[in-house]
Parts: sequence; structure tokens; C-alpha cells
Amino acid sequence: MFKIQKGYDSESKTFRLPIELTERLEILATRNKISLNQLVIQCLNYAITNLEDTETESEDKEQNTPDPPKSGANHSDTM
Repeated sequence: MFKIQKGYDSESKTFRLPIELTERLEILATRNKISLNQLVIQCLNYAITNLEDTETESEDKEQNTPDPPKSGANHSDTM
């Protein structure tokens, strides 16, 4: 579950966000008594962490998938 935390080292960057999204983020930040900046950082960290998990799962599935059976396998009948 997503939990809101407080306090980070920072670097200044500028991003353009849709107005509706910033309004929703501002409401969440106010309700949780943290800055809008801190909320955005946490949301981005959460999204990146979950994206990495999804990519890792896909890579694991590809690596652990057994090779398909080869067609025309040698079947020697001895009678």
C-alpha cells in the first residue's frame, strides 16, 4: 500500500503537468500535511518501483520459459 513519507534531499527541476492532475495532487498534499513536492516525489518513486517490478517479472518469465519441443525429433523404431 502507498504510504506518504516526509523529508528528502532535492534537486530543482521543472515539469509541466495537466491542471486537473495538479489540483488533485494539491488536495492530497494538503490533506496529508506535506508539500506538493514531497507528494510528487513519493508518487514518482512508487510508480518507478512498481514499473521495475513488472519489467523484472516479464524478464524472469522469458528466461524461465522452457524451449518448445523440436519438430521432427528422431524416433528410431527397432524391431
